[in-house]
Amino acid sequence: MSETQASSTNCFGDDTEYDFAHIVSQLDRYLRLRTIPIGMKRYKTVAELEAVPRIRRPDPSEKFATDQIVGQSRWMGWTLGITMDNLMGDQCGTVVGLHPRDEKWLSGDRMNGVWYGTIEDASAHQHAMSCAPYGEYEALAVSPLTSGRLGVPDICLIYGTPGQMITFMNGLQYTGYKKYSFTCVGESACADSWGNALATGEPSLSIPCYAERKFGGVQDDEMLIALPPKFLPQVVEGLAALSKNGLRYPIVGHGITKSPLDSIEASYGAS
Repeated sequence: MSETQASSTNCFGDDTEYDFAHIVSQLDRYLRLRTIPIGMKRYKTVAELEAVPRIRRPDPSEKFATDQIVGQSRWMGWTLGITMDNLMGDQCGTVVGLHPRDEKWLSGDRMNGVWYGTIEDASAHQHAMSCAPYGEYEALAVSPLTSGRLGVPDICLIYGTPGQMITFMNGLQYTGYKKYSFTCVGESACADSWGNALATGEPSLSIPCYAERKFGGVQDDEMLIALPPKFLPQVVEGLAALSKNGLRYPIVGHGITKSPLDSIEASYGAS
């Protein structure tokens, strides 16, 4: 099976043959994204991971944060595969289901006195994190959506400014409206994005944390949404409809001293 033909089922049982080239071109058209939308997928065995076309494996002598693996893919377009052995610690592996939420991890000992003032606070933080279930997968890959190398990814990761993210959400909510609630665990905010999306199958918007910005290349003005690919066609259709209504990104400022009525009328019609 070629890269562009790959259609293997993701962890949610989705085997749809998505036209990711079209989806990404439309996201770029309506949102003007600065970096590559990528997919994340877990594999039950290392052999399955290594069968991914053009997969790169990190130098085994190096230990990375998952943030860095994601950053390399979205900034440089690489297809990368990892196991727990490639990661710098339990925190990174637990979020994506490569390490258990065991007693030591839940204790919060590593964060006590660093990010949280008491061991009770640090432990509460660990318990609050959304993590993918552990035990079924031993490897993970990330790759640009347009490469087709992951078939149907478990989730897609899209970075953007707050203006791009609210426009993205407006597109998602244009049909089949649903109110979305998002969380903030603080540090380890990858649990709010890809951890929660892998655990629930729902769109998960986050404010990336210190580690994501220091190590993962996330810019100061960026947010992240993680979501299964089944939502993306709905987003694109919604963005197209909003654009026809004159509701577009970038959002051009109207001015704080001029009546908004003419702009409102352009979208809503005369009252």
